Amino acid sequence: MQIAVLTFDGFNELDSFIAAGILNRMKSKGWAAYITSPTEQVTSMNGVTITRQRPLSFAVEADAVLIGSGIRTREIAADPVLLQQLELDPKRQLIGAQCSGTLLLAKLGLVGNLPACTDLTTKPWVIEAGVTVIDAPFVAQGNVATAGGCLSSQYLAAWMIARGASWQDASEAIHYVAPVGEKEAWIEHASAVVKEFLPLAAAA
Repeated sequence: MQIAVLTFDGFNELDSFIAAGILNRMKSKGWAAYITSPTEQVTSMNGVTITRQRPLSFAVEADAVLIGSGIRTREIAADPVLLQQLELDPKRQLIGAQCSGTLLLAKLGLVGNLPACTDLTTKPWVIEAGVTVIDAPFVAQGNVATAGGCLSSQYLAAWMIARGASWQDASEAIHYVAPVGEKEAWIEHASAVVKEFLPLAAAA
């Protein structure tokens, strides 16, 4: 599974790095999550500059795509040239978005009339884009998932691993990153949030 973690200027470090870190727990099974950006370098909302691992075009060919949030998402969502480069295909790809990344999904026409999750700041913009926003950390319909809140990265990553591999793999990845003494509780909570949106085979 090759995964593009879309990361733009002004990105939220928690969104991109937590998701990529959890997903890369699957490296031994041939998975790889890459920071994917339109420019060679991008700078986070807190001034951290990083070098991309893959160009934006990688998102089109990847098996899965995660769209993180950031302080410039409204600007990016209004850029038709950039949006035209993101010809994502939910029939072939698993696609997830977090917080203001949900606005990009809406602008790409990948949410439609489905309920979606986002952060409180972005909520009115997503509603303005014609999307129904629900007060929940995570929701998925078919191959498209959205999440709200920085630490909801774990739910997107767990969903993606469960869809592409198994819930056992997802729980092992969550177990690794969860705080000591709270690992089982974190797995149980992630299960309660994510499993209802998984096909029966993936949730088993």
